[in-house]
Order: sequence, then C-alpha cells, then structure tokens
Amino acid sequence: MAAPFDTDRPHPARVYDVLLGGKDNFAADRAAAAEGLKVNPNAATAPLQNRAFLRRTVRFLAAEAGIRQFLDIGTGLPTSPNVHEVAQAVDPSARIVYADNDPIVLTHARALLTSTPQGRTAYVDANLQDVDSILAAPELRDNLDLDQPVALLLFAILHFLDDEDDPYGVVERLMAALPSGSYLVLSHTTADFDPQSWARFVEIMRRQGITSRLRNQSEVARFFTGLELVDPGVVSILRWRPEHDSQFTDAQAALYGGVARKP
Repeated sequence: MAAPFDTDRPHPARVYDVLLGGKDNFAADRAAAAEGLKVNPNAATAPLQNRAFLRRTVRFLAAEAGIRQFLDIGTGLPTSPNVHEVAQAVDPSARIVYADNDPIVLTHARALLTSTPQGRTAYVDANLQDVDSILAAPELRDNLDLDQPVALLLFAILHFLDDEDDPYGVVERLMAALPSGSYLVLSHTTADFDPQSWARFVEIMRRQGITSRLRNQSEVARFFTGLELVDPGVVSILRWRPEHDSQFTDAQAALYGGVARKP
C-alpha cells in the first residue's frame, strides 16, 4: 500500500530531489531544503557526490565483481544515470529491483526506469523497515533469483532511521536473505567533518518532521559486521576509488561509504 500522498509535508526523497536541482517536488520540500541550506550550504554538494559514488560502486559491482542482480532500496526520484543504466551498460541482462515508499517516486520510477530488452527492472512499494514485505514482494521474487548473488544498495537512506528503528537489525535481516557472494553497498551522512553545520541541519530537518540520525565512521562501519570489506574500506565517499582528483572536500561531501561481500 502506497504511503499517503501528502504534499503539505516534506518527504526525504523530494527534499533530496530539490538538492539535486530536480523539479519533482513541492513547496514544502523546497522550503525544508532552503532552511537546511541556510545553515549548511554543503547540503547541496553531498547529494551530487552521492550520485557519483553510486555510479562508481555499481560499475565496480557489474564490471569487476560480476554482479547481475541489484536491489536498490530508497531509490528516490529518477536521476540519470540510475542503477539500471550503469549496470546494464556493463551487461544488458542485469536485473534491478527498486524499492521506495513515496507514491511520487513510484509513479516516476515506473515511467522512467525502463530496462533494456535483455534485462529487467521492477518496483516495490515498501518502506525500508518493512523487510518482510520487501523480500516477499512478487515484483522482487519474479525478477531476482535469491539463490544467486545480489547487491543490496542503500544509498543515503539509513540516516533516516533513528536508533530505536534498529537500522543495524534492518540491514542484517536483508543481508541474511541473500546468498554468499552477495554485496552490501551503502552511503551514510556524517557530521565527522563539520559537526556544527550538520548539527544545525539535522535540527532543521527534525523540525520539518524528517528524521536525520548522522553517524560517525565506526557507527557506519558497524553496518558491515560479518562482511568482507572491499578496499579502501569505509571512507569518505570522495575517497572510494575516485576516477579523478576531486575539487570538493570531505566536509562538503559529508558521507561515508563502503562496499562489502558476504562470505
């Protein structure tokens, strides 16, 4: 069941769209983003660098790790290149299942995230915390073979789960359903590089009704417990296998990221 279509309250996916320069958002989303940018202008840089991290990690998984199945939870509004575009550029038969709980995201995803003829894309209407619904969804079961390796992608979503939401348990349950040889990829906003600015940003988001629980490097690394981290480990996303020298600082990117394999 889709989440209520409430345009009077900001939604994380649509605020993220504002910060990416998109147009699929509403006045409440734009107001929340504007308030956040007043106290932390770097909030506009982080989403763009997160998309670059997505491209690098998905390309690594498809081209070097041989992964052909992807589960992307917290998809957000389509912003090219999307996961399936990166993966299917390596192998057109790659299969991608997207999951989100914003009806606007789902509407746009079904219209814009179209697969190559050889591969597949599908869309699950579910919340990250509803692990059982995601794993049991026909859209997932019909398109991914859970007996074969799957890459679980959690880009910039776990910071929307507070500690009482058991984010580590959510990730553990999702990975438990995937076979050996599967991968976990995640990025997570942090205040480590600029504590004051991000503390003010979090307070603005919370006042707007958006949970923002920033985590430090060790807290982000804990999500990979029991998995084999791919070099260079859990680092600022700018430093995860960069394709060229970045003009940005770790404080501007403000996310940790990592990739790990399930043994």
